[in-house]
Amino acid sequence: MENKPHKIDESIRCNLNLGVLTRRGFIAATTATLASCKAVSPLNPENVGKQTNTNYRTPYASGSVPRNNIGNPSSNFPSSAGVTFSRVLVSGNYIAITFDDGPHPQNTPRLLDILAVRNVKATFYVIGRSVDLHPGVLRRTVAEGHEIGNHSHTHRLLSKLSSSEVRQEMQRCQEAVGRAAGVGMRTMRPPYGGLLQSQRELVHSEFGYPTILWSVDPLDWKRPGPSVVTSRILAATTAGGIVLAHDLHSQTVDAMPATLDGLLRKGYNFVTVSQLIAMKIETPGAQASLTPTN
Repeated sequence: MENKPHKIDESIRCNLNLGVLTRRGFIAATTATLASCKAVSPLNPENVGKQTNTNYRTPYASGSVPRNNIGNPSSNFPSSAGVTFSRVLVSGNYIAITFDDGPHPQNTPRLLDILAVRNVKATFYVIGRSVDLHPGVLRRTVAEGHEIGNHSHTHRLLSKLSSSEVRQEMQRCQEAVGRAAGVGMRTMRPPYGGLLQSQRELVHSEFGYPTILWSVDPLDWKRPGPSVVTSRILAATTAGGIVLAHDLHSQTVDAMPATLDGLLRKGYNFVTVSQLIAMKIETPGAQASLTPTN
């Protein structure tokens, strides 16, 4: 019995390169591994891109899944591109999918697994105080090529705040993201979509952020169930659209495999919000029409 081999479960590996051990070795390695996982500092730069969800591992899809294959379009858009966007006029079948209110310690890593299999890059509108709580999740998000956007520091309704309070919300979130991952942000999304026009102009002028709203809202915050979230997004998405979703909710993440696969099979190409804005065209006549497959 002593020499019977045991394989280490993926949730226990914690990114260590462990193979097959004896029963005694398995117990010793498991104990040491769990201790080392707990001891890792979330602010250790060596952990960039290594934050995993040890409580849940998204199963690999059976068979092949469609993949997003568009290369790496430019994300450089001019400040004159616009102050507010709910969609972008583009030439081509490009869309952006966005996730608000993270990072979440379980749901966001699970979502990142789903996106990685399909080579989809998303835009995550993060809350500063959540970034401070889960900096490793943010670092993994950045390391895997996703875009980060400013969603305020405390998720308050900005339209009810003074100019100085709005500045503070933007600045504190910006600083949290900088501390966690050393990256800047190009766009912002106001909590609840609430931002006065004068505030949008202030944020654009002082921080360089266009205000990003959305063209597709599946109302996933009401938790209608994964299949409903998927059907609403598939029905409402059109070229140039910006899809709103929330990685705060497990049901939303549950909906993503079918949602992403459905959109890819319809012929849509995923880009980040900044890439979508950089693709902006000025006249509808130049826009390519999409005839998605059903």
